[in-house]
Amino acid sequence: MPAIVLVGAQWGDEGKGKATDLLGDRVDYVVKFNGGNNAGHTVVVDGEKYALHLLPSGILSPDVVPVIGNGVVVDIGVLFEELDGLEARGVDTSRLRVSASAHVITSYHTTMDKVTERFLGKRKIGTTGRGIGPAYADKMNRVGIRVQDLYDESILRQKVEAALDVKNQMLVKMYNRRAIAADEIVAELRGYAERLRPMVADTSLELGEALDADKVVLFEAGQATLLDVDHGTYPYVTSSSATSGGACTGSGVPPTRIDRVIAILKAYSTRVGEGPFPTELHDDLGEFLRKTGGEYGVTTGRPRRTGWLDTVVGRYATRINGTTDFVLTKLDILGGLEKVPVCVAYDVDGVRHDEMPVNQSDFHHAQPIYEELDGWWEDISECRSYDELPENARRYVEFVEEQIGARVSVIGVGPGRDEVIVRHDLLGSDDPR
Repeated sequence: MPAIVLVGAQWGDEGKGKATDLLGDRVDYVVKFNGGNNAGHTVVVDGEKYALHLLPSGILSPDVVPVIGNGVVVDIGVLFEELDGLEARGVDTSRLRVSASAHVITSYHTTMDKVTERFLGKRKIGTTGRGIGPAYADKMNRVGIRVQDLYDESILRQKVEAALDVKNQMLVKMYNRRAIAADEIVAELRGYAERLRPMVADTSLELGEALDADKVVLFEAGQATLLDVDHGTYPYVTSSSATSGGACTGSGVPPTRIDRVIAILKAYSTRVGEGPFPTELHDDLGEFLRKTGGEYGVTTGRPRRTGWLDTVVGRYATRINGTTDFVLTKLDILGGLEKVPVCVAYDVDGVRHDEMPVNQSDFHHAQPIYEELDGWWEDISECRSYDELPENARRYVEFVEEQIGARVSVIGVGPGRDEVIVRHDLLGSDDPR
């Protein structure tokens, strides 16, 4: 049975949660393999909206085992708050598995995140201030705290003290903040240990056994392709691998087990935080997309930057991820526009670029080259088959499909879990290959 990777094709907020939910009753495991509580999924079930931050979207499907993989950094306090919120609404969360090798976000990580951003001023990255980057930095510097460390107080204390040696020097001497006591951190983390214990597992082993037993495993990325630490718009990126390759390192499942890669592409573009954004709109049309699309961060509440769809980015996502299928979301938001521009290439100092410039400076200065398509006025939220879409909406989908070089298998026409048009089976049963 397949192992499927689900990634965002742009800068995030494309609607990955809805795509995961769409597959929910056909999937046995949903694995979050990167990131932390710095990103959110909004899933609408029976008219109720659920905002998920750290948890995999599969937590809402009663027959799915949700997994937080080793590639995730976990703020345990936030995890418990999110679990409590779901349980108060009647959601069973007892199936959750958390990798014993996942790294833990501590209070000193969030402190370092916030003071560093303030110190950078105009050069800030635009982080969420939730300690994600500092936690990953400690992981790479080999002074990180893993979930399994919570159960050995001696090891935990040694690691906390090692991590604070340098951080306290920086807090006191550079940022004029008080030093953090190791005892406070150890007590906080140890306080989480017993409640967390039933969730902790060797998730790599469990997932391997699940695939051997013909279970369907879905790997769900946090953030998106252009926020990947290696392949995104560096340095305005997240601190982990948000592309399909990260599914393997972030879960302990080898690439030979991956069957399909599904990328989520919003019918227009959005971005949160700093960094280049070639198709960004600063006019009434940008505000139209923001308000009509509800483009405000699930986790932060920040208004998102908005712009037209960029198919150069789409082609890049196809190549980097090995995308087999796209889910095109929020097509309904474009209704009522006379013309719908689509970016098909960039102009950089008079030179046309049909692919993403390798030089980040060139991308920063890229000017979009648009092709304009005729819009449509019809309400498409009730459409459930491709033939029911207005002709111009179908032309838009087919044009995008041609530009990005992979098939559009599912089209989102509204926020509800059933407001979709399925053109091809995402599990590949109708794959012509």
